[in-house]
Amino acid sequence: MSNQKVAVITGASQGIGAALVDGYRKLGYAVVATSRTIAPAGDPGVLTVQGDIADPATAERVIAAAVQRFGRVDTLVNNAGLFVAKPFTEYTQEDFDAVTGVNTAGFFRITQLAVERMLEQGGGHVVGITTSLVDSADARVPSVLASLTKGGLQSATKSLAIEYASRGIRVNAVSPGTIKTPMHPEETHEFLAALHPVGRLGGTDDVVDAVIFLENAPFVTGEILHVDGGMSAGH
Repeated sequence: MSNQKVAVITGASQGIGAALVDGYRKLGYAVVATSRTIAPAGDPGVLTVQGDIADPATAERVIAAAVQRFGRVDTLVNNAGLFVAKPFTEYTQEDFDAVTGVNTAGFFRITQLAVERMLEQGGGHVVGITTSLVDSADARVPSVLASLTKGGLQSATKSLAIEYASRGIRVNAVSPGTIKTPMHPEETHEFLAALHPVGRLGGTDDVVDAVIFLENAPFVTGEILHVDGGMSAGH
């Protein structure tokens, strides 16, 4: 087994996920990056695996590829997520299936497999990316499916942190506000920026810095770290 640490990052083809790949490479980690559309990497320290994380078979392939290529899994960042903002009564069955598929099922199997591997190795770190709307609902952004799924992820973060605290596995989450990524069209930026008390959108580097802080904080587990320009504090 190599001594180089290995991070697995979901939703890694663009936005926060792509920035996390760069952040972990700068830390000296090898990275296994997955998404439905991810392209092969030119960096030998980055292995890409295409697949829909809602499908448990993708999780199986990603963790197997990490172990085969790099021999270990030290960190899993559950970054993949879908956000559909609609009035509650307008959500369709297709919306429900898509969002719960990525945000809930997509978290579940790959985290099971990663934790199994971490137990064999004697420790590891799981990080989830949630949303500040879980803690601070806003009538201007109806988001029940995000709260249902990402709120579940926040609760699971604390439950897993306690379950594995004595076995060397830490579990934390970062809860962002709205981050400037390709997910948000330019014409929405002014409205979205105004939702934050600081009056601007966050950057992908803000989320990466928070995840790396948690990576380097061995006494921190079960933490939901808000990176939201003050949204969770109040309006």
